[in-house]
Amino acid sequence: MILADVFSFLPILLKAAIVTIEVTVGSLLLSTLLGLVLAIMKVSPTQLLSVPASVFINVIRGLPIIVQLFYIYFVLPGMGIQLTAFQAGIIGLGIAYSAYQAENFRAGIQAIDPGQIEAAKSIGMKGPLIMRRVILPQAIRITLPPYGNTTVMMLKDSSLVSTITVAEMTRAGQLLAASTFENMTVYTLVALLYLALSLPLIFGVNRLEKHFGQGNRRRDK
Repeated sequence: MILADVFSFLPILLKAAIVTIEVTVGSLLLSTLLGLVLAIMKVSPTQLLSVPASVFINVIRGLPIIVQLFYIYFVLPGMGIQLTAFQAGIIGLGIAYSAYQAENFRAGIQAIDPGQIEAAKSIGMKGPLIMRRVILPQAIRITLPPYGNTTVMMLKDSSLVSTITVAEMTRAGQLLAASTFENMTVYTLVALLYLALSLPLIFGVNRLEKHFGQGNRRRDK
């Protein structure tokens, strides 16, 4: 009977898993772009850029993600901004994680040897060119392992968009469990599917950490 339930539930959950992946990828793109902009603003010597970025990052990190999702989906329509649940989920999750991505990128940028920046200035390179040619390529390499960890967290937190009715895996599992009362089978399948999506990412992050750790040891020698 349980096996029959598995074959019955799995197609529904796999279809919902595609939505989970779409939400994660969309949120990842938004959080990466916004996080990079915020990081560059935060390390800027110009307070007109660094102060607003710091305030935004601290505010977003201080708010629960679920509250941000509710605000975007339920409050913004009252201001004339209409979004579908899917759009609100991507925007809410993307903005929430942009603050964490910004801190990842900031740490990578500030890890660059100041001597390299001075050397670039000495040959006539300007700030934007130094950032593009000298700082960002190295900072992105340094940031890759924590970036991967943030991606794993985002995949798992994509389940929060179920609270605004996005039909991803958690939401599909809730509906299946409510209609069939097969809680154990449904939520076991949901857990296994999340693991199937998360484990390759975790493995990739571990490989990156080992790769860059070995590279750092070789440079130290």
